[in-house]
Amino acid sequence: MNLTDIAIFVGAVDAGSLAEAARRAGIPPLMASRRLAALEDEIGARLLNRTTRALALTTQGETFLPHARALLDTETAGRASVGGQQDQASGLLRLTASVAFGRKIVTPLLVRFMERHPALQVDLMLTDSIVDIVGQGFDLALRIALLRDNSLVARRLSDNPRRLYAAPAYLRRAGKPKTPADLARHQCLALGDTSHWVFIQDGKNRTGRKTLRQKIGGRLKLNSIDAIHQACLDGAGIALLAEWDAREDVASGKLSPLALAGHVPEPLGIWAVYPSARLLPHKVRLFVDYLQREIRR
Repeated sequence: MNLTDIAIFVGAVDAGSLAEAARRAGIPPLMASRRLAALEDEIGARLLNRTTRALALTTQGETFLPHARALLDTETAGRASVGGQQDQASGLLRLTASVAFGRKIVTPLLVRFMERHPALQVDLMLTDSIVDIVGQGFDLALRIALLRDNSLVARRLSDNPRRLYAAPAYLRRAGKPKTPADLARHQCLALGDTSHWVFIQDGKNRTGRKTLRQKIGGRLKLNSIDAIHQACLDGAGIALLAEWDAREDVASGKLSPLALAGHVPEPLGIWAVYPSARLLPHKVRLFVDYLQREIRR
Protein backbone atom coordinates (compact mmCIF):
# COMPACT_ATOMS: atom_id res chain seq x y z
CA MET A 1 0.00 0.00 0.00
CA ASN A 2 1.46 3.34 -1.09
CA LEU A 3 1.92 5.70 1.85
CA THR A 4 1.81 8.71 -0.47
CA ASP A 5 -1.69 7.70 -1.56
CA ILE A 6 -2.70 7.26 2.07
CA ALA A 7 -1.30 10.71 2.93
CA ILE A 8 -3.42 12.26 0.16
CA PHE A 9 -6.54 10.57 1.55
CA VAL A 10 -5.88 11.70 5.13
CA GLY A 11 -4.88 15.18 3.93
CA ALA A 12 -8.13 15.54 1.98
CA VAL A 13 -10.17 14.58 5.05
CA ASP A 14 -8.29 17.01 7.30
CA ALA A 15 -8.40 19.88 4.78
CA GLY A 16 -11.98 19.21 3.69
CA SER A 17 -10.87 19.47 0.09
CA LEU A 18 -8.84 17.33 -2.29
CA ALA A 19 -7.52 20.45 -4.00
CA GLU A 20 -6.28 21.85 -0.68
CA ALA A 21 -4.66 18.51 0.16
CA ALA A 22 -2.88 18.63 -3.20
CA ARG A 23 -1.69 22.19 -2.53
CA ARG A 24 -0.30 21.22 0.87
CA ALA A 25 1.45 18.19 -0.66
CA GLY A 26 2.91 20.32 -3.45
CA ILE A 27 1.36 18.31 -6.31
CA PRO A 28 -1.23 19.16 -9.00
CA PRO A 29 -4.90 18.49 -8.08
CA LEU A 30 -5.23 16.02 -10.95
CA MET A 31 -2.36 13.93 -9.59
CA ALA A 32 -3.93 13.96 -6.12
CA SER A 33 -7.19 12.73 -7.62
CA ARG A 34 -5.36 9.92 -9.40
CA ARG A 35 -3.49 8.93 -6.24
CA LEU A 36 -6.77 8.75 -4.29
CA ALA A 37 -8.37 6.71 -7.06
CA ALA A 38 -5.40 4.32 -7.02
CA LEU A 39 -5.80 3.83 -3.25
CA GLU A 40 -9.53 3.14 -3.63
CA ASP A 41 -8.80 0.64 -6.42
CA GLU A 42 -6.24 -1.14 -4.24
CA ILE A 43 -8.58 -1.31 -1.23
CA GLY A 44 -11.57 -2.17 -3.36
CA ALA A 45 -13.87 0.44 -1.85
CA ARG A 46 -14.80 4.07 -2.35
CA LEU A 47 -13.40 6.12 0.54
CA LEU A 48 -14.69 9.60 -0.27
CA ASN A 49 -17.79 10.93 -1.98
CA ARG A 50 -16.51 14.02 -3.77
CA THR A 51 -18.00 16.75 -5.92
CA THR A 52 -16.55 20.02 -7.20
CA ARG A 53 -17.76 21.72 -4.00
CA ALA A 54 -17.37 19.23 -1.18
CA LEU A 55 -16.26 15.79 -0.08
CA ALA A 56 -17.50 13.41 2.59
CA LEU A 57 -16.29 10.12 4.01
CA THR A 58 -18.13 7.01 2.97
CA THR A 59 -18.85 4.30 5.53
CA GLN A 60 -15.78 2.44 4.27
CA GLY A 61 -13.76 5.64 4.49
CA GLU A 62 -14.77 6.17 8.12
CA THR A 63 -13.66 2.62 8.91
CA PHE A 64 -10.34 3.00 7.09
CA LEU A 65 -9.44 6.50 8.37
CA PRO A 66 -8.01 5.54 11.82
CA HIS A 67 -5.97 2.77 10.16
CA ALA A 68 -4.67 5.25 7.59
CA ARG A 69 -3.63 7.69 10.31
CA ALA A 70 -1.93 4.89 12.22
CA LEU A 71 0.04 3.82 9.14
CA LEU A 72 1.31 7.37 8.63
CA ASP A 73 2.14 7.72 12.31
CA THR A 74 4.03 4.42 12.24
CA GLU A 75 6.12 5.67 9.35
CA THR A 76 6.84 8.93 11.19
CA ALA A 77 7.77 7.08 14.38
CA GLY A 78 10.04 4.75 12.39
CA ARG A 79 11.88 7.64 10.80
CA ALA A 80 12.20 9.34 14.18
CA SER A 81 13.65 6.22 15.79
CA VAL A 82 16.36 5.98 13.12
CA GLY A 83 17.06 9.69 13.39
CA GLY A 84 17.39 9.59 17.18
CA GLN A 85 14.04 11.36 17.82
CA GLN A 86 12.13 8.59 19.60
CA ASP A 87 10.83 11.06 22.18
CA GLN A 88 9.53 13.57 19.63
CA ALA A 89 5.90 13.84 18.52
CA SER A 90 5.03 15.07 15.06
CA GLY A 91 2.11 15.27 12.65
CA LEU A 92 -1.47 16.24 13.49
CA LEU A 93 -2.96 15.29 16.87
CA ARG A 94 -6.76 15.52 16.94
CA LEU A 95 -8.39 15.32 20.38
CA THR A 96 -11.55 16.31 22.18
CA ALA A 97 -12.39 17.10 25.81
CA SER A 98 -15.19 18.65 27.87
CA VAL A 99 -15.32 22.43 27.91
CA ALA A 100 -14.31 23.17 31.52
CA PHE A 101 -11.66 20.44 31.75
CA GLY A 102 -10.30 21.34 28.34
CA ARG A 103 -10.10 25.04 29.13
CA LYS A 104 -8.63 24.81 32.63
CA ILE A 105 -6.46 21.69 32.51
CA VAL A 106 -5.89 20.34 29.00
CA THR A 107 -5.15 23.55 27.08
CA PRO A 108 -2.36 24.85 29.37
CA LEU A 109 -0.70 21.42 29.42
CA LEU A 110 -1.15 21.07 25.66
CA VAL A 111 0.60 24.39 25.04
CA ARG A 112 3.58 23.28 27.12
CA PHE A 113 3.64 19.92 25.34
CA MET A 114 3.71 21.65 21.94
CA GLU A 115 6.66 23.76 23.06
CA ARG A 116 8.58 20.52 23.63
CA HIS A 117 7.45 19.06 20.28
CA PRO A 118 7.77 21.77 17.61
CA ALA A 119 6.88 19.38 14.75
CA LEU A 120 3.44 18.66 16.27
CA GLN A 121 0.18 20.25 15.12
CA VAL A 122 -2.95 20.01 17.29
CA ASP A 123 -6.67 20.22 16.63
CA LEU A 124 -8.54 20.42 19.97
CA MET A 125 -12.34 20.39 20.07
CA LEU A 126 -14.05 21.26 23.36
CA THR A 127 -17.61 20.04 23.81
CA ASP A 128 -19.73 18.65 26.63
CA SER A 129 -21.35 16.20 24.19
CA ILE A 130 -20.06 12.67 23.61
CA VAL A 131 -18.13 12.62 20.33
CA ASP A 132 -17.90 9.69 17.92
CA ILE A 133 -14.11 9.68 17.82
CA VAL A 134 -13.93 6.96 15.17
CA GLY A 135 -16.47 8.52 12.83
CA GLN A 136 -15.01 12.02 13.21
CA GLY A 137 -11.39 10.93 12.93
CA PHE A 138 -10.14 11.86 16.42
CA ASP A 139 -6.99 10.28 17.84
CA LEU A 140 -8.08 10.71 21.44
CA ALA A 141 -10.95 11.75 23.71
CA LEU A 142 -10.44 12.89 27.30
CA ARG A 143 -13.53 12.08 29.33
CA ILE A 144 -14.54 12.46 32.97
CA ALA A 145 -16.91 9.63 33.71
CA LEU A 146 -17.53 6.27 35.32
CA LEU A 147 -15.97 3.86 32.82
CA ARG A 148 -14.87 0.27 33.07
CA ASP A 149 -11.08 -0.03 33.08
CA ASN A 150 -10.79 -1.61 29.62
CA SER A 151 -7.20 -1.42 28.38
CA LEU A 152 -8.30 -2.11 24.80
CA VAL A 153 -10.11 1.21 24.42
CA ALA A 154 -9.39 3.39 27.46
CA ARG A 155 -6.74 4.28 30.01
CA ARG A 156 -7.48 5.73 33.44
CA LEU A 157 -5.29 8.78 34.01
CA SER A 158 -6.41 9.86 37.46
CA ASP A 159 -9.25 10.02 39.97
CA ASN A 160 -11.53 13.02 39.70
CA PRO A 161 -12.84 13.77 43.22
CA ARG A 162 -15.89 16.00 43.46
CA ARG A 163 -17.58 18.01 46.20
CA LEU A 164 -20.68 20.09 46.74
CA TYR A 165 -20.21 23.86 46.67
CA ALA A 166 -22.33 26.94 47.24
CA ALA A 167 -21.77 30.68 47.34
CA PRO A 168 -21.76 32.26 50.83
CA ALA A 169 -24.73 34.43 49.82
CA TYR A 170 -26.82 31.34 49.03
CA LEU A 171 -25.90 29.66 52.33
CA ARG A 172 -26.86 32.78 54.29
CA ARG A 173 -30.22 32.78 52.56
CA ALA A 174 -31.04 29.06 52.47
CA GLY A 175 -28.91 27.56 55.24
CA LYS A 176 -26.29 24.84 55.01
CA PRO A 177 -27.30 21.20 54.34
CA LYS A 178 -25.89 18.73 56.86
CA THR A 179 -26.98 15.39 55.36
CA PRO A 180 -27.73 14.18 51.83
CA ALA A 181 -31.45 14.17 52.69
CA ASP A 182 -31.30 17.92 53.36
CA LEU A 183 -30.60 18.49 49.66
CA ALA A 184 -34.26 17.80 48.91
CA ARG A 185 -35.04 21.20 50.43
CA HIS A 186 -32.39 23.09 48.47
CA GLN A 187 -31.92 24.48 45.00
CA CYS A 188 -29.57 21.98 43.34
CA LEU A 189 -28.00 22.99 40.05
CA ALA A 190 -28.45 19.87 37.96
CA LEU A 191 -26.77 18.96 34.71
CA GLY A 192 -29.34 18.25 32.01
CA ASP A 193 -32.05 15.85 33.18
CA THR A 194 -30.13 14.67 36.28
CA SER A 195 -32.59 13.79 39.05
CA HIS A 196 -30.24 12.16 41.62
CA TRP A 197 -26.76 12.68 43.00
CA VAL A 198 -24.82 9.61 44.13
CA PHE A 199 -22.89 9.61 47.44
CA ILE A 200 -20.59 7.14 49.17
CA GLN A 201 -19.42 6.89 52.76
CA ASP A 202 -15.99 8.09 53.84
CA GLY A 203 -14.89 8.72 50.25
CA LYS A 204 -14.51 5.03 49.33
CA ASN A 205 -16.43 3.34 46.55
CA ARG A 206 -14.13 0.42 45.63
CA THR A 207 -14.58 -1.65 48.77
CA GLY A 208 -18.10 -2.89 48.25
CA ARG A 209 -19.75 -0.16 50.32
CA LYS A 210 -23.25 0.77 49.27
CA THR A 211 -23.90 4.00 47.45
CA LEU A 212 -26.68 6.42 48.31
CA ARG A 213 -28.82 7.92 45.55
CA GLN A 214 -30.25 11.21 46.73
CA LYS A 215 -33.10 12.77 44.79
CA ILE A 216 -32.50 16.42 44.01
CA GLY A 217 -34.55 19.24 42.56
CA GLY A 218 -34.27 22.87 41.65
CA ARG A 219 -35.71 25.61 39.49
CA LEU A 220 -32.65 25.87 37.24
CA LYS A 221 -31.30 23.10 35.00
CA LEU A 222 -28.34 23.65 32.68
CA ASN A 223 -26.54 21.61 30.03
CA SER A 224 -23.02 22.85 30.75
CA ILE A 225 -20.71 22.45 33.74
CA ASP A 226 -19.32 25.92 33.05
CA ALA A 227 -22.86 27.35 33.26
CA ILE A 228 -23.53 25.44 36.50
CA HIS A 229 -20.28 26.78 37.96
CA GLN A 230 -21.24 30.35 37.09
CA ALA A 231 -24.77 29.99 38.44
CA CYS A 232 -23.30 28.65 41.67
CA LEU A 233 -21.00 31.67 41.94
CA ASP A 234 -24.03 33.90 41.41
CA GLY A 235 -25.82 32.31 44.39
CA ALA A 236 -28.42 30.31 42.46
CA GLY A 237 -27.92 27.09 44.42
CA ILE A 238 -25.67 24.13 45.24
CA ALA A 239 -23.41 22.69 42.57
CA LEU A 240 -21.58 19.38 42.23
CA LEU A 241 -18.14 20.29 40.87
CA ALA A 242 -14.75 18.68 40.46
CA GLU A 243 -12.23 19.85 43.05
CA TRP A 244 -9.88 21.13 40.34
CA ASP A 245 -12.71 23.23 38.93
CA ALA A 246 -13.62 24.92 42.23
CA ARG A 247 -10.18 25.21 43.85
CA GLU A 248 -9.51 28.87 42.92
CA ASP A 249 -12.97 30.03 43.96
CA VAL A 250 -12.68 28.29 47.32
CA ALA A 251 -9.30 29.93 47.91
CA SER A 252 -10.75 33.36 47.11
CA GLY A 253 -13.85 32.83 49.28
CA LYS A 254 -16.31 32.91 46.38
CA LEU A 255 -17.43 29.33 47.04
CA SER A 256 -17.72 27.23 50.19
CA PRO A 257 -17.30 23.41 50.16
CA LEU A 258 -20.07 21.47 51.88
CA ALA A 259 -19.67 18.34 54.04
CA LEU A 260 -22.64 15.99 54.44
CA ALA A 261 -22.32 13.76 57.54
CA GLY A 262 -19.57 11.48 56.27
CA HIS A 263 -20.94 11.22 52.74
CA VAL A 264 -19.07 12.48 49.70
CA PRO A 265 -20.12 12.57 46.04
CA GLU A 266 -19.09 9.51 44.08
CA PRO A 267 -15.75 10.31 42.41
CA LEU A 268 -15.37 9.95 38.68
CA GLY A 269 -12.25 9.09 36.72
CA ILE A 270 -10.29 11.01 34.12
CA TRP A 271 -9.95 8.74 31.10
CA ALA A 272 -8.08 8.77 27.81
CA VAL A 273 -10.25 6.98 25.25
CA TYR A 274 -8.80 5.75 21.96
CA PRO A 275 -10.40 4.42 18.78
CA SER A 276 -8.13 1.37 19.12
CA ALA A 277 -5.27 0.54 21.48
CA ARG A 278 -3.69 -1.70 18.85
CA LEU A 279 -3.25 1.25 16.49
CA LEU A 280 -2.19 3.80 19.11
CA PRO A 281 -0.01 6.42 17.35
CA HIS A 282 3.35 7.43 18.83
CA LYS A 283 2.22 11.08 19.22
CA VAL A 284 -0.85 9.98 21.21
CA ARG A 285 1.17 7.73 23.50
CA LEU A 286 3.66 10.53 24.22
CA PHE A 287 0.93 13.08 24.96
CA VAL A 288 -1.12 10.78 27.20
CA ASP A 289 1.98 9.79 29.18
CA TYR A 290 2.80 13.48 29.65
CA LEU A 291 -0.79 14.35 30.57
CA GLN A 292 -0.99 11.60 33.18
CA ARG A 293 2.26 12.71 34.84
CA GLU A 294 1.16 16.35 34.99
CA ILE A 295 -2.39 15.65 36.21
CA ARG A 296 -1.13 13.44 39.05
CA ARG A 297 1.16 16.22 40.22
